[in-house]
Amino acid sequence: MRILIDTDVLLDVALAREQHLAASAAVLEWAESGGEAAVAWHSLTNCSYLLKGGRGFLKKLLRIVEVPEVGTQDAKWAVESPMTDLEDAFQTAAALSWKADFIVTRNLVDYRKSPVPAISPSAFLKKNVN
Repeated sequence: MRILIDTDVLLDVALAREQHLAASAAVLEWAESGGEAAVAWHSLTNCSYLLKGGRGFLKKLLRIVEVPEVGTQDAKWAVESPMTDLEDAFQTAAALSWKADFIVTRNLVDYRKSPVPAISPSAFLKKNVN
């Protein structure tokens, strides 16, 4: 199973968002234990900005995930996609490029038109850990 992890899940862990921390941290633990996981390039810059640096978190993250190669055609796909939220369309473009089976996110609503199915961290864990 290949997953692309959305920025909200990363920030749950980096910012220790109590309500979401357990499930989001477990997704990263799944990746660390050998699960195939990736994050979009722009998730790294978003985290860096919101964490006011966040180099330590990002160094640890990059030990356990891949960053899909994306380019102009992927960006054009995102801009032309029927998805309402453009940032989520860029996440989807990265997921498509990496051939992800799922995008793990808490923002399921904005991924309704994504060709890569979105799944919440807790639903993903039920499907793959239990």
